[in-house]
Amino acid sequence: MSMVSDVRPKVLLFGAGSVGTVYLWLLSKVAHTTAVCRSNYDVAQKDGFIINSSIFGQGIHFRPEIVRDCEEAAAKAGETSFDYIVVCSKAIPGIVPHLIAPAVTPGKTAIVLIQNGVGIEQEYNDAFGSNPIISTVVYLPATQRPAGVIKHGEVEKLQIGAYPTSTNSEPSKAFSALVQAAGGTAEFCDDIQPKRWFKLLVNASWNPICALSLSKDTAVLEACGEATAVLFAVMMEIRDIADAYGYTIKKEEVEFQLGRAQARIPIKAGIEPSMLQDVQAGRRIEVEAIVGNAVRMGKSKGVRCDRLEVLYVLAKALDLHLGRQ
Repeated sequence: MSMVSDVRPKVLLFGAGSVGTVYLWLLSKVAHTTAVCRSNYDVAQKDGFIINSSIFGQGIHFRPEIVRDCEEAAAKAGETSFDYIVVCSKAIPGIVPHLIAPAVTPGKTAIVLIQNGVGIEQEYNDAFGSNPIISTVVYLPATQRPAGVIKHGEVEKLQIGAYPTSTNSEPSKAFSALVQAAGGTAEFCDDIQPKRWFKLLVNASWNPICALSLSKDTAVLEACGEATAVLFAVMMEIRDIADAYGYTIKKEEVEFQLGRAQARIPIKAGIEPSMLQDVQAGRRIEVEAIVGNAVRMGKSKGVRCDRLEVLYVLAKALDLHLGRQ
């Protein structure tokens, strides 16, 4: 009797935080999945994960195959290459390419970056020049508290494109189709960079401000009469930097992003941005990817970004303090 081969792709997830775990669960429906777990390894090994999602359902319990590092993942895979390495760890420069290298097959493994910020892709392109680099923008509010238990909010969306933009788009389209087949929301973009800058309006403003104030976004807006105008001014600086690089964001779009937080005030549904979650847990924050890169890109084009630069200095000092702790 002939055997039918299993042609499902092999996916390695690096970074099983709240966002990574939701995509691990989704992709496990359509692919062979393995997850690199670090701080939550013991809990995941013993009990697996539980996802409580406003979209996908409550009490979803699953036990993925997990490993401690990419060396172990590569050893278990043997001669079989990973088709995708999905990077969901914090975007802290100079670390992840070295850590995932043992599981990357040159010329084959596509590296998918589900990470925040701008200017984050080049170090992967430098390290893995023959591999497709897939850049994404993710909208998925989630927390993992305690370890192994994920609470997921009202949206799940991936915007996906190739890096650099001029390279072959087929791997990005294939990954988009894989996420869609798993029941996720994926949108292929001919140029992902405008999407990154649009999300940065929220990330580079709310993340450092909430982390520094130890407050949810709605609590910041309610703190004093000046708060709304300050948030809007920071977002406008980000818009001006994007414009200097050829990515136009309308003032109405800035107002829309700010309005999302304002609309949550009456229903008392404030958001804890990722930097705030990290500070509360004593973890390093993504200050360079989300704030530092934008400041440097703005200054190199002569764009005034005084408020954003102050936030960068303060958030950088906080990040170094967390590192010393």
